[in-house]
Amino acid sequence: MTKPSCLLSIIVPTLNEAETITATLQPLQMLRNQGCEIIIADGGSDDHTAEQAAPWVDQLVVTEKGRARQMNAGADLAQGRWLLFLHADTLLTANFSSFLISLASTEKQWGFFSLSLTGRHIFFRVIETAINLRSRLTSIGTGDQCLFVKKALFLQLGRFPEIALMEDVSLCKTLRQHSSPWVCIDKVLTSSRRWEQHGILKTVGLMWRLRLAYFLGASPDRLVKIYYGR
Repeated sequence: MTKPSCLLSIIVPTLNEAETITATLQPLQMLRNQGCEIIIADGGSDDHTAEQAAPWVDQLVVTEKGRARQMNAGADLAQGRWLLFLHADTLLTANFSSFLISLASTEKQWGFFSLSLTGRHIFFRVIETAINLRSRLTSIGTGDQCLFVKKALFLQLGRFPEIALMEDVSLCKTLRQHSSPWVCIDKVLTSSRRWEQHGILKTVGLMWRLRLAYFLGASPDRLVKIYYGR
């Protein structure tokens, strides 16, 4: 079911998220009742992610895997004036209805949220603070911070670059040349599972290594191999 002329399309890229996708999509149902559109952009999951997601969304597209490619495919289907890209392990703020009211009248063209992490260790509070401060100072958000942008501007600037990693950083660099972001104080809640599985300090070090390498010109194909330890 499409929703012509809706305010916001929420695009969720997925790949083998069958265990968690229902928990991600259920809280969004109240937003569908407020006129938001929910789109799943699946990368060819083999664990029934698409089948489990279908009852909870307005549109579902299956494409080749690659988060940038998937999000672009979802954006091409979107009916909303605004696009919001939501990772499958991130939950929107409880105050999201207030955000929608502000979104309808803002003069900003794009933005992202501050974030909280699910982990309880004190180090996660430090990581949250560092991420939120860095994103404000640089005007560059990450995918975990739920990037949102006017669809017309997104299309005008060429969508996400279809690279293996850092598509979110690349898009923000392009967007900030156009205008300053709206950095929402309300926080989204994103999973700390990677930090917990691979070690907090090790993961922080890896993330900074990747960002520095990207800044120095390393190719996204090389970075994704480092990220996944290949």
